Amino acid sequence: MKTFIDWKLDLQLFNGEKTEAPTPRKLEQAREKGQVAKSMEISKTFIFLGIFACFFAIPTFFLERLISLVRTLFNTKLTMDISIPNIIELFEGLLIDSLIMLAPIFAITMIIGLASGYVQFGFLFTVEPLKLSLNKINPINGFKQIFSLKSVVEFIKSLIKITVIFVIGYLTFLNERETILSMATVPLDGVLKYTVHTAVVMGLQIATALAVLAILDYLYQRYEHFKQLRMSKQDIKDEMKNIYGDPLIKSKIKQKQMQVAMQRMMQAIPTADVVVTNPTHYAVAIKYDPKKMSAPVVVAKGVDYVAFKIREVATKNDIVIMENKPLARALYDQVEIDQQIPGDLFKAVADVFAYVYKVKRRTM
Repeated sequence: MKTFIDWKLDLQLFNGEKTEAPTPRKLEQAREKGQVAKSMEISKTFIFLGIFACFFAIPTFFLERLISLVRTLFNTKLTMDISIPNIIELFEGLLIDSLIMLAPIFAITMIIGLASGYVQFGFLFTVEPLKLSLNKINPINGFKQIFSLKSVVEFIKSLIKITVIFVIGYLTFLNERETILSMATVPLDGVLKYTVHTAVVMGLQIATALAVLAILDYLYQRYEHFKQLRMSKQDIKDEMKNIYGDPLIKSKIKQKQMQVAMQRMMQAIPTADVVVTNPTHYAVAIKYDPKKMSAPVVVAKGVDYVAFKIREVATKNDIVIMENKPLARALYDQVEIDQQIPGDLFKAVADVFAYVYKVKRRTM
C-alpha cells in the first residue's frame, strides 16, 4: 500500500515539478549561454573598496598631485590672458595631470573587475547574451519583472546600502564635527589633507560594510541560479536519452547489428576447413590457407542454438566436424572471430588439421 510520500512523489512526477538539482550537462549548457551565478554587487563593492584602499595606501601620491593641481590653477592659470592657445594649454595640462593622478585607480578598477568575475564563475567568453531576443523587449515580460521577487530583493538591497552609507556618514560627522568647525583657521593644504583622509577612512568603512552585503548577495544569486536550473525527473530522463540514446532504439540497433554479424558469420562457414564441437553446446569453425595465413583463423563460433546452426551449415557444405571438448571450449573463450589461433593452441589445432587432411585424402 502506498504511503502519503509515495503519492506525493508520483504527483510531482506527473506534474513535472522541478525538484531535482541540475545535472552537470544542464549547468554546462547554461554556462554556454552566459547564465552563471554572479553578483554585480561583488564587482562594484570590491572596486569601491580597492579604490579607497589605494587612497589609504599611497595618500602622498594623490595629495601631492591634487595640491599641486589646485595651487597651479589658483596661482598661475587664473591670472593668465584669455586666449585660445592659453585655454588649450590649460585644459591639456589639467587632462594630463588628472590622468596621471587617476592611473592607479583605473588599473585597480580593471584588475579587481576581472578578478571578481573570475572568482565567481571562472573564465567565460560567450556572445549568447548579446544576441537579439524578442523576449528582452517584450513589455509583458518587463512588467512581470517589475513586480517579481527579484525586484523586491533589489529594492531591499538598495535600502540597506543607502542606510549603511547614511549611518556611517552621520557617525563620521558626529565624531569629526569639532574638527570640521575648526577648519576655518587651517591653511588650504591642511584642509585638503584632512578632507582626503576623512573621506578615505569613511569610504573604507562603507566599502567594508557593503562587502559583507555583496558576499551575502552572491550566495543568494547562487541559490537563485541553481533554483532556476532545477529539473524535473522527466527532464533528467530526457537528458539521459539525448546523451546515451533511447534504450529501446539502442536495443533494436544492437539486435540489428547482431543479426548482420550472424549473417556474415554464417556466410563464412562454408569457407572453413573444420568445425570443432563440444559436441552440442560449443562449435568453432576454423580456416587455414598456408599461402595467405601465418596461422589458422576462427571464422565462426557460437553456443547452443548458434552452435547448432554452425554444425548444420557445415554438414550441408561437407565440412569436417570434429568433437574435441577442451579445444572447442578453449577456442571459444580465447579467440574472437577473424582472429588467429594463439601459440598455446597451435599443437592441438595442428592435430585437428592433420586429422582433417587425413579424412580428405581418404575421401578423395
